[in-house]
Amino acid sequence: MSNSARHLADTWGAASAALLLALCGCGVLLEAAQSLPAKAGVGQLEGSAQGKFYCSTGALTPEERARHKEMTRKLIAARDAVVETPKGYEFQFTPENVPVAELAEWVVAESKCCPFFYFHIDLEREGKLVCLGLTGPEGVKAFIRAEFEVKGGR
Repeated sequence: MSNSARHLADTWGAASAALLLALCGCGVLLEAAQSLPAKAGVGQLEGSAQGKFYCSTGALTPEERARHKEMTRKLIAARDAVVETPKGYEFQFTPENVPVAELAEWVVAESKCCPFFYFHIDLEREGKLVCLGLTGPEGVKAFIRAEFEVKGGR
């Protein structure tokens, strides 16, 4: 464990430090989780209109899938702004509407069924803005636009 990770563990507790390390853009844990294949034997795939990206519908249990679908609808409805970035999009929320912990829960589930996404969570403006950066390999922006109902900046 690095000194900074150890400091986080001492300050916030091991669970918080592990979550932060897993979610940071440089975190090895998230990169490793994203590279794992879907569970064997349950690999139904849901294709995209773009044909290149697929979500593994068998990666979540029916209960997890229902919760994730509900949370996705909430995130789409609750976003305050959508910012296009060179490699994807950033969705912005107020922490009162979308707490960081809830966004982290969504990221963990989404990374299981769509392991090609790269995730980045930021807490900005002295805790008054929560941002979800969503990117991935070449061509993923069209998939994000379709799946997350990105239309004209929102």
